[in-house]
Amino acid sequence: MTSTTPEIAPTPKVGAPTKHQLALMIWVAVFPTLTVLNLLLGDSLADLHPVLRTFVLATVAVPIVIYGLMPQLHRLRVRLLRRS
Repeated sequence: MTSTTPEIAPTPKVGAPTKHQLALMIWVAVFPTLTVLNLLLGDSLADLHPVLRTFVLATVAVPIVIYGLMPQLHRLRVRLLRRS
């Protein structure tokens, strides 16, 4: 019996990002996140010592970047590399 389903070519593996790709991805995630957080929380944190203000912003920004944005950027990178 002959199969009627077409054979699907295997998708090429995409390796880990280079240092430069990773640096760009981190910048693309961190800069807008910190900008938005500063716009949203800036007035509330204005009276804090700069070190404490930075601590609060980093504590909020890091989980957003690591768990929210970086996985999406990794998926986007893979799609872009497979397309070319």
